[in-house]
Amino acid sequence: MKILETERLILRHVLPGDAAFILDMLNQPSFIQYIGDRGVRDLDQAREYIESRFAKSYRDHGFGMYLVELKEDGSPLGICGLISRDTLPHPDIGFSFLPQYWSKGYAREAAEASLKHARQVLGINRVLAITTKDNESSGKLLERIGLKFEKLIIQGDEELKLFSADL
Repeated sequence: MKILETERLILRHVLPGDAAFILDMLNQPSFIQYIGDRGVRDLDQAREYIESRFAKSYRDHGFGMYLVELKEDGSPLGICGLISRDTLPHPDIGFSFLPQYWSKGYAREAAEASLKHARQVLGINRVLAITTKDNESSGKLLERIGLKFEKLIIQGDEELKLFSADL
């Protein structure tokens, strides 16, 4: 199901048929370094992850992380959207793209569209974002789309940067 469309991208629900892409995305060294190891090692685990994370979020919250694909040919580039976490008081925006699609403006385009959708369609008036302390590129992107660094927080055993924006 298509949720958003931008000049170059379509953001849609992640579906069981996307398991190979999700398996690849979750096992990228950059994903593991900056987001975490989800322990997904085969297609069956990827399909379960899609159901337990993506589909569950759509059902429970009416939003979630979406698959980002090129409008011109449907190639999957990454994921972007909002997450509702028990550990944060407001939804947070997240994104992850395959390395070959970095520095082409896709993450910014998808994230800006996600924020606009959050405000105009979902009625969300405040969003947060978290990054690892060493993820400078994500922090810079968050600032370019209007979030501001707020403070360092502890989640689990990790110190993270917290960003926020009123929409």
